[in-house]
Amino acid sequence: MTTHKQHPIGTGFQAASTADDVVAGLDLRGNSVIVTGGHAGLGLETTRTLSRAGASVTVAARDVDRARAALSGLDDVEVEQLDLTDPTSIDAFTARWLATGRPLHVLINCAGASGGPTHDARGFDTQFATNHLGHFQLTRALLPALRAAHGARVVNVTSGAHRFGKIRWDDPNFVTGHDRRAAYAQSKAANVLFTVELDRRCAADGIRAYAVHPGVVVGTKLNASAGPDALRAMGLIDETGRPIIDPSAGKKTPQQGASTIVFAATSPLLAAIGGVYLKDNDIAPLNDELMSLSADHIPSDAMSHTLDPASARRLWEMSEHMLQG
Repeated sequence: MTTHKQHPIGTGFQAASTADDVVAGLDLRGNSVIVTGGHAGLGLETTRTLSRAGASVTVAARDVDRARAALSGLDDVEVEQLDLTDPTSIDAFTARWLATGRPLHVLINCAGASGGPTHDARGFDTQFATNHLGHFQLTRALLPALRAAHGARVVNVTSGAHRFGKIRWDDPNFVTGHDRRAAYAQSKAANVLFTVELDRRCAADGIRAYAVHPGVVVGTKLNASAGPDALRAMGLIDETGRPIIDPSAGKKTPQQGASTIVFAATSPLLAAIGGVYLKDNDIAPLNDELMSLSADHIPSDAMSHTLDPASARRLWEMSEHMLQG
Protein backbone atom coordinates (compact mmCIF):
# COMPACT_ATOMS: atom_id res chain seq x y z
CA MET A 1 0.00 0.00 0.00
CA THR A 2 1.44 3.38 -1.00
CA THR A 3 0.50 6.15 1.42
CA HIS A 4 3.88 7.85 1.88
CA LYS A 5 2.61 11.07 0.25
CA GLN A 6 -0.27 11.32 2.68
CA HIS A 7 1.13 13.66 5.32
CA PRO A 8 0.79 17.42 5.92
CA ILE A 9 3.36 19.66 4.26
CA GLY A 10 2.82 22.80 6.33
CA THR A 11 1.18 25.15 3.83
CA GLY A 12 0.79 28.10 6.18
CA PHE A 13 -3.00 28.04 5.77
CA GLN A 14 -5.40 26.98 8.51
CA ALA A 15 -8.81 25.40 8.91
CA ALA A 16 -10.29 28.90 9.17
CA SER A 17 -8.63 30.19 5.99
CA THR A 18 -11.04 31.32 3.28
CA ALA A 19 -11.05 30.68 -0.44
CA ASP A 20 -10.00 34.29 -0.98
CA ASP A 21 -7.05 33.75 1.38
CA VAL A 22 -5.64 30.84 -0.63
CA VAL A 23 -5.78 32.66 -3.99
CA ALA A 24 -4.39 35.95 -2.67
CA GLY A 25 -1.62 37.05 -5.04
CA LEU A 26 -2.47 34.47 -7.73
CA ASP A 27 -3.36 35.62 -11.25
CA LEU A 28 -5.54 33.01 -12.95
CA ARG A 29 -6.11 34.90 -16.19
CA GLY A 30 -5.78 32.52 -19.14
CA ASN A 31 -6.90 29.51 -17.08
CA SER A 32 -10.03 27.60 -18.11
CA VAL A 33 -11.95 25.88 -15.34
CA ILE A 34 -15.00 23.61 -15.27
CA VAL A 35 -16.97 23.34 -12.01
CA THR A 36 -19.80 20.82 -11.83
CA GLY A 37 -22.56 22.17 -9.61
CA GLY A 38 -20.73 25.49 -9.58
CA HIS A 39 -23.90 27.51 -9.03
CA ALA A 40 -24.86 26.43 -5.52
CA GLY A 41 -23.31 25.92 -2.11
CA LEU A 42 -19.59 25.23 -2.12
CA GLY A 43 -19.57 25.17 -5.91
CA LEU A 44 -20.88 28.73 -6.05
CA GLU A 45 -18.23 29.97 -3.62
CA THR A 46 -15.59 28.17 -5.68
CA THR A 47 -16.84 29.73 -8.92
CA ARG A 48 -16.96 33.21 -7.37
CA THR A 49 -13.42 32.96 -6.03
CA LEU A 50 -11.86 31.62 -9.21
CA SER A 51 -13.71 34.17 -11.34
CA ARG A 52 -12.52 37.04 -9.16
CA ALA A 53 -8.95 35.72 -9.50
CA GLY A 54 -9.23 35.94 -13.30
CA ALA A 55 -10.11 32.40 -14.37
CA SER A 56 -12.61 31.66 -17.13
CA VAL A 57 -15.16 29.37 -15.47
CA THR A 58 -17.70 27.07 -17.08
CA VAL A 59 -20.38 25.90 -14.66
CA ALA A 60 -21.93 22.55 -15.53
CA ALA A 61 -25.49 22.41 -14.19
CA ARG A 62 -28.59 20.31 -14.64
CA ASP A 63 -30.88 23.38 -14.42
CA VAL A 64 -29.30 25.98 -16.71
CA ASP A 65 -31.79 28.79 -15.94
CA ARG A 66 -31.38 28.38 -12.20
CA ALA A 67 -27.61 28.38 -12.56
CA ARG A 68 -27.54 31.51 -14.71
CA ALA A 69 -29.68 33.35 -12.17
CA ALA A 70 -27.36 32.35 -9.32
CA LEU A 71 -24.24 33.40 -11.26
CA SER A 72 -25.57 36.72 -12.51
CA GLY A 73 -22.97 39.48 -12.32
CA LEU A 74 -19.88 37.27 -12.29
CA ASP A 75 -17.27 38.01 -14.95
CA ASP A 76 -16.21 35.38 -17.51
CA VAL A 77 -18.57 32.70 -16.21
CA GLU A 78 -20.72 30.64 -18.56
CA VAL A 79 -23.22 27.84 -17.95
CA GLU A 80 -23.57 24.56 -19.83
CA GLN A 81 -26.18 21.85 -19.33
CA LEU A 82 -25.01 18.62 -17.68
CA ASP A 83 -26.88 15.79 -15.97
CA LEU A 84 -24.37 13.47 -14.31
CA THR A 85 -26.83 10.57 -14.21
CA ASP A 86 -27.38 10.73 -17.99
CA PRO A 87 -24.49 9.37 -20.10
CA THR A 88 -25.89 11.09 -23.21
CA SER A 89 -25.85 14.45 -21.44
CA ILE A 90 -22.23 13.89 -20.35
CA ASP A 91 -21.21 12.94 -23.89
CA ALA A 92 -22.91 16.05 -25.28
CA PHE A 93 -21.23 18.33 -22.74
CA THR A 94 -17.76 16.93 -23.38
CA ALA A 95 -18.27 17.00 -27.16
CA ARG A 96 -19.15 20.68 -26.98
CA TRP A 97 -16.06 21.43 -24.92
CA LEU A 98 -13.66 19.41 -27.06
CA ALA A 99 -15.07 20.99 -30.23
CA THR A 100 -13.84 24.39 -29.04
CA GLY A 101 -10.24 23.19 -28.92
CA ARG A 102 -9.75 24.95 -25.58
CA PRO A 103 -7.32 23.41 -23.10
CA LEU A 104 -8.78 22.65 -19.68
CA HIS A 105 -6.56 23.70 -16.79
CA VAL A 106 -8.79 22.67 -13.89
CA LEU A 107 -11.76 20.31 -13.60
CA ILE A 108 -13.58 20.52 -10.28
CA ASN A 109 -16.00 17.65 -9.72
CA CYS A 110 -18.15 19.31 -7.07
CA ALA A 111 -21.78 18.36 -7.78
CA GLY A 112 -23.34 15.89 -5.37
CA ALA A 113 -26.59 13.98 -4.96
CA SER A 114 -28.91 14.51 -2.01
CA GLY A 115 -32.43 13.24 -1.49
CA GLY A 116 -34.48 12.13 -4.47
CA PRO A 117 -34.87 8.55 -5.74
CA THR A 118 -32.52 5.84 -4.54
CA HIS A 119 -31.78 4.62 -8.09
CA ASP A 120 -31.45 6.28 -11.49
CA ALA A 121 -32.97 5.17 -14.79
CA ARG A 122 -30.20 2.60 -15.30
CA GLY A 123 -30.77 1.01 -11.91
CA PHE A 124 -27.58 2.52 -10.49
CA ASP A 125 -27.56 3.84 -6.94
CA THR A 126 -28.18 7.56 -7.47
CA GLN A 127 -25.44 8.73 -5.12
CA PHE A 128 -22.84 6.42 -6.67
CA ALA A 129 -24.00 7.41 -10.16
CA THR A 130 -23.84 11.15 -9.49
CA ASN A 131 -20.96 11.48 -7.08
CA HIS A 132 -18.66 8.95 -8.75
CA LEU A 133 -19.71 7.37 -12.04
CA GLY A 134 -20.88 10.58 -13.72
CA HIS A 135 -17.69 12.38 -12.76
CA PHE A 136 -15.63 9.35 -13.80
CA GLN A 137 -17.20 9.43 -17.29
CA LEU A 138 -16.85 13.21 -17.51
CA THR A 139 -13.19 13.26 -16.48
CA ARG A 140 -12.13 10.48 -18.82
CA ALA A 141 -13.85 12.18 -21.76
CA LEU A 142 -12.13 15.49 -20.99
CA LEU A 143 -8.62 14.00 -20.76
CA PRO A 144 -7.61 15.36 -24.20
CA ALA A 145 -8.41 18.91 -23.08
CA LEU A 146 -6.66 18.36 -19.74
CA ARG A 147 -3.54 17.07 -21.51
CA ALA A 148 -3.60 20.09 -23.82
CA ALA A 149 -3.19 22.41 -20.81
CA HIS A 150 0.33 21.01 -20.21
CA GLY A 151 -0.25 21.15 -16.49
CA ALA A 152 -3.81 20.45 -15.31
CA ARG A 153 -5.60 19.47 -12.13
CA VAL A 154 -8.68 17.41 -11.34
CA VAL A 155 -10.29 18.11 -7.97
CA ASN A 156 -12.77 15.56 -6.64
CA VAL A 157 -14.87 16.90 -3.77
CA THR A 158 -15.33 14.11 -1.25
CA SER A 159 -16.18 14.06 2.45
CA GLY A 160 -14.92 12.77 5.76
CA ALA A 161 -17.70 10.20 5.29
CA HIS A 162 -15.22 8.32 3.08
CA ARG A 163 -13.80 6.93 6.33
CA PHE A 164 -17.00 4.92 6.83
CA GLY A 165 -17.34 3.94 3.18
CA LYS A 166 -16.70 0.51 1.73
CA ILE A 167 -17.06 -0.35 -1.94
CA ARG A 168 -19.68 -3.05 -2.27
CA TRP A 169 -17.84 -4.81 -5.06
CA ASP A 170 -20.60 -7.38 -5.61
CA ASP A 171 -23.49 -4.94 -5.22
CA PRO A 172 -22.41 -1.28 -5.58
CA ASN A 173 -25.98 -0.28 -6.45
CA PHE A 174 -27.50 -1.66 -3.26
CA VAL A 175 -29.92 -3.88 -5.14
CA THR A 176 -30.40 -5.61 -1.79
CA GLY A 177 -30.58 -3.79 1.53
CA HIS A 178 -30.37 -0.20 0.35
CA ASP A 179 -28.99 2.14 3.01
CA ARG A 180 -28.76 5.81 2.02
CA ARG A 181 -26.01 6.62 4.53
CA ALA A 182 -23.90 3.64 3.50
CA ALA A 183 -24.47 4.52 -0.17
CA TYR A 184 -23.28 8.09 0.42
CA ALA A 185 -20.18 6.89 2.28
CA GLN A 186 -19.43 4.42 -0.53
CA SER A 187 -19.64 7.21 -3.12
CA LYS A 188 -17.28 9.40 -1.09
CA ALA A 189 -14.77 6.55 -0.69
CA ALA A 190 -14.99 6.10 -4.46
CA ASN A 191 -14.05 9.77 -4.94
CA VAL A 192 -10.77 9.20 -3.11
CA LEU A 193 -9.96 5.91 -4.83
CA PHE A 194 -10.70 7.48 -8.23
CA THR A 195 -8.27 10.29 -7.35
CA VAL A 196 -5.50 7.81 -6.54
CA GLU A 197 -5.83 5.87 -9.80
CA LEU A 198 -6.37 8.95 -11.98
CA ASP A 199 -3.17 10.49 -10.68
CA ARG A 200 -1.27 7.24 -11.22
CA ARG A 201 -2.45 6.99 -14.81
CA CYS A 202 -2.16 10.65 -15.79
CA ALA A 203 0.64 12.31 -13.81
CA ALA A 204 3.06 11.64 -16.67
CA ASP A 205 0.74 13.67 -18.92
CA GLY A 206 0.87 16.63 -16.55
CA ILE A 207 -2.52 15.91 -14.97
CA ARG A 208 -2.58 15.73 -11.16
CA ALA A 209 -5.58 14.69 -9.08
CA TYR A 210 -6.74 15.63 -5.59
CA ALA A 211 -9.58 14.54 -3.32
CA VAL A 212 -10.87 17.28 -1.02
CA HIS A 213 -12.82 17.23 2.23
CA PRO A 214 -14.22 20.77 2.48
CA GLY A 215 -15.54 20.49 6.01
CA VAL A 216 -19.19 20.55 7.00
CA VAL A 217 -21.03 23.63 5.78
CA VAL A 218 -24.57 24.16 7.03
CA GLY A 219 -26.81 25.73 4.42
CA THR A 220 -25.75 23.67 1.42
CA LYS A 221 -28.51 21.61 -0.16
CA LEU A 222 -26.61 18.42 0.65
CA ASN A 223 -26.36 19.05 4.38
CA ALA A 224 -29.79 20.69 4.65
CA SER A 225 -31.35 17.44 3.47
CA ALA A 226 -30.53 15.92 6.87
CA GLY A 227 -33.19 18.12 8.49
CA PRO A 228 -32.95 20.49 11.47
CA ASP A 229 -33.25 17.82 14.17
CA ALA A 230 -30.32 15.85 12.79
CA LEU A 231 -28.25 18.99 12.28
CA ARG A 232 -28.93 20.04 15.87
CA ALA A 233 -27.98 16.57 17.16
CA MET A 234 -24.71 16.77 15.23
CA GLY A 235 -23.89 20.11 16.80
CA LEU A 236 -24.12 21.96 13.48
CA ILE A 237 -26.90 24.42 14.37
CA ASP A 238 -28.01 25.99 17.63
CA GLU A 239 -31.51 26.02 19.11
CA THR A 240 -32.49 28.99 16.90
CA GLY A 241 -31.30 27.21 13.74
CA ARG A 242 -28.18 29.32 13.23
CA PRO A 243 -25.03 27.54 12.04
CA ILE A 244 -22.38 26.81 14.65
CA ILE A 245 -19.04 27.82 13.14
CA ASP A 246 -15.96 26.08 14.54
CA PRO A 247 -13.41 25.54 11.74
CA SER A 248 -11.00 23.56 13.94
CA ALA A 249 -13.81 21.05 14.49
CA GLY A 250 -14.65 20.99 10.77
CA LYS A 251 -17.73 23.26 11.01
CA LYS A 252 -17.20 25.98 8.42
CA THR A 253 -18.68 28.92 6.55
CA PRO A 254 -19.14 28.50 2.78
CA GLN A 255 -15.98 30.58 2.11
CA GLN A 256 -13.98 28.44 4.54
CA GLY A 257 -15.45 25.26 3.08
CA ALA A 258 -14.55 26.27 -0.47
CA SER A 259 -10.99 27.14 0.52
CA THR A 260 -9.53 23.63 0.27
CA ILE A 261 -11.24 23.08 -3.08
CA VAL A 262 -9.66 26.28 -4.39
CA PHE A 263 -6.35 25.38 -2.73
CA ALA A 264 -6.29 22.04 -4.57
CA ALA A 265 -7.14 23.76 -7.84
CA THR A 266 -4.55 26.53 -7.66
CA SER A 267 -1.84 26.24 -5.03
CA PRO A 268 1.77 26.19 -6.30
CA LEU A 269 2.61 24.17 -3.17
CA LEU A 270 1.00 21.11 -4.80
CA ALA A 271 2.84 21.43 -8.12
CA ALA A 272 4.82 18.22 -7.65
CA ILE A 273 2.26 16.30 -5.58
CA GLY A 274 -0.88 14.41 -6.59
CA GLY A 275 -3.06 11.46 -5.71
CA VAL A 276 -3.63 12.75 -2.18
CA TYR A 277 -6.57 13.59 0.07
CA LEU A 278 -6.73 17.15 1.42
CA LYS A 279 -8.45 18.90 4.31
CA ASP A 280 -7.99 22.30 5.96
CA ASN A 281 -5.83 23.57 3.05
CA ASP A 282 -3.15 20.91 3.45
CA ILE A 283 -2.58 17.23 2.84
CA ALA A 284 -4.54 15.42 5.53
CA PRO A 285 -2.78 13.19 8.04
CA LEU A 286 -3.32 9.44 7.85
CA ASN A 287 -5.36 8.09 10.75
CA ASP A 288 -6.80 4.59 10.58
CA GLU A 289 -8.23 4.69 14.11
CA LEU A 290 -11.95 3.95 14.01
CA MET A 291 -13.77 6.99 15.35
CA SER A 292 -17.46 7.63 15.74
CA LEU A 293 -19.20 10.79 14.64
CA SER A 294 -20.35 13.06 17.46
CA ALA A 295 -21.44 16.66 18.01
CA ASP A 296 -17.92 17.44 19.25
CA HIS A 297 -15.92 15.49 16.71
CA ILE A 298 -16.31 15.00 12.96
CA PRO A 299 -13.68 12.46 11.82
CA SER A 300 -12.13 13.53 8.52
CA ASP A 301 -8.50 12.41 8.34
CA ALA A 302 -7.28 10.13 5.56
CA MET A 303 -7.87 6.37 5.74
CA SER A 304 -5.60 3.75 4.21
CA HIS A 305 -8.41 1.75 2.62
CA THR A 306 -9.33 4.65 0.31
CA LEU A 307 -5.70 5.20 -0.70
CA ASP A 308 -5.00 1.57 -1.58
CA PRO A 309 -3.66 1.39 -5.18
CA ALA A 310 -5.06 -2.09 -5.78
CA SER A 311 -8.56 -1.04 -4.73
CA ALA A 312 -8.22 2.13 -6.80
CA ARG A 313 -7.40 0.11 -9.94
CA ARG A 314 -10.23 -2.31 -9.19
CA LEU A 315 -12.73 0.57 -8.87
CA TRP A 316 -11.55 2.09 -12.17
CA GLU A 317 -12.07 -1.23 -13.97
CA MET A 318 -15.45 -1.80 -12.31
CA SER A 319 -16.55 1.73 -13.27
CA GLU A 320 -15.56 1.17 -16.90
CA HIS A 321 -17.52 -2.07 -16.94
CA MET A 322 -20.61 -0.45 -15.43
CA LEU A 323 -20.60 2.33 -18.02
CA GLN A 324 -20.13 -0.13 -20.88
CA GLY A 325 -23.05 -2.25 -19.70
